[in-house]
Amino acid sequence: MELHMHSHRWVARQPDWAAAAVAGFGAGGILMVLEVAWAAMAGVRDPWQVTHMVAAMVLGWDALQTTGYALGILVAALAVHYILGVVFGIMLAAIIAPFQLDSSTGMVLLAGAAFGLVLYVLNFYGMAGAFSWFAEMRGWPTAVGHAVFGMSAAYIYRRMEKP
Repeated sequence: MELHMHSHRWVARQPDWAAAAVAGFGAGGILMVLEVAWAAMAGVRDPWQVTHMVAAMVLGWDALQTTGYALGILVAALAVHYILGVVFGIMLAAIIAPFQLDSSTGMVLLAGAAFGLVLYVLNFYGMAGAFSWFAEMRGWPTAVGHAVFGMSAAYIYRRMEKP
């Protein structure tokens, strides 16, 4: 078994933007599945609660005043979730590529997990100032979900990127 050491100093290397967008989109879907699964396992009274919270980012407080399934709420939440997933996937690739963090699967997963945890802190502590209803979602399940998002986005990106 041969061990390769790799420098992670900055180099002028452009990310594969298309792969980054697809990776963020896919990882956003993985995060949504985790959120629904955890809500079901936790026995949450309204499994659509998170959907209403995400939709409220664009629809305002009215989205929080209703419960249960609503097509308009679902469409708004999906749009926000996937747009943010793509944006965050692109941001992650903009970090991975120039620092060559895609040199190994382990390195890219570590970078993705760290990115996801930073997103968690920014989203649920920083952005909670603008969207106060997200404060109630703070906790380990949401933090783990964001770490999984970052790892998924990073892994998908590494597998899809063109050299």
